[in-house]
This record gives sequence, structure tokens and C-alpha cells, in this order.
Amino acid sequence: MEHKFAVGQMVELAPNSLLAAAAGTYEIRRLMPIPDVSSDSPRYRIKSIAEIHERVARENELTLSTSRSSATFRVD
Repeated sequence: MEHKFAVGQMVELAPNSLLAAAAGTYEIRRLMPIPDVSSDSPRYRIKSIAEIHERVARENELTLSTSRSSATFRVD
């Protein structure tokens, strides 16, 4: 299974009642290694401008952002 998104793309994180996450767009920062378990979704390190930390998300939790204001940003 290959990664669907590339580093630098802007994505939206699906809402989850068990996960406190900032609303809005996230930048794909890194592609995580594909797990040995074939049924698992590829994972990514993502970063929101509204948060100081990166988080890990599975591909099935992400959708490509359609927001016109989703310009690439870098906060290191």
C-alpha cells in the first residue's frame, strides 16, 4: 500500500470525539513507514498552524483540503 498524500500537501483531519484536535487544515510534514500489517492505513506526521506540536494521523482520517486559504506554511 502506497501513501496517497505527499509532503507539503494540505489536508483536513476528520473530526473524532475521542481526539482533541485543532479544526482547519494541516500540512503533511512526513510520510511514516508503511506498517508490516497490510490492513493498516498508511500514516503521516501532520501539523496545524493552530497547534505547536505535530501529530500522527492515519490516511483514512485525512481528506485533501479544498480550502482556498490552505497555503503552505512552515512552523519549525
